[in-house]
Amino acid sequence: MKTKLTPLDFSAPSDEVARRLIGAIVTVDGVGGRIVETEAYDREDPASHSFSGPTPRNMVMFGPPAHAYVYRSYGIHWCLNFVCREAGHGAGVLIRAIEPLTGIDAMRERRGLEPLKLLCSGPGRVAQALGITHKNNGMSLLEPPFQVEPPEEAFDIVCGPRIGISKAMDVPWRFGLAGSKFFSKPFPKD
Repeated sequence: MKTKLTPLDFSAPSDEVARRLIGAIVTVDGVGGRIVETEAYDREDPASHSFSGPTPRNMVMFGPPAHAYVYRSYGIHWCLNFVCREAGHGAGVLIRAIEPLTGIDAMRERRGLEPLKLLCSGPGRVAQALGITHKNNGMSLLEPPFQVEPPEEAFDIVCGPRIGISKAMDVPWRFGLAGSKFFSKPFPKD
């Protein structure tokens, strides 16, 4: 059984990586859980930070796969993305929600709240609960403090349009673990 991911696991198109990450376990210094919601972004995608090319802010997206791209959203929340595709392309997967599994007391302290369902249900909450800041930007996802383990089983996956964006809103590149109660927002019913 495979227990560690490799750069090759992140070298596929972002929508494939986003789908494959559902059910994976991510921890930062031992705090984390199961990835239950992701969104894919690509350089050809007008909603992506990489769409207009490299800048000081998004340079990590153009680097090698299997690295963390961390940015501040609305000047308030840090967001964690996993860089994918080949170096120079500019693609990533936003980690939108995780099911807390380990280090829950640390998450509650960082987030200042108790309800398990609210600890990591949204990209800003994920980063805060895991202790992610700009200091993690550019770090390898394959080395401490990160640990990313592939899913141990196949999960049913739901998909739908991405949320919180103003361009390419209809692109169905938001993926979730079917039946999870930890989503940032419910998926549309078909």
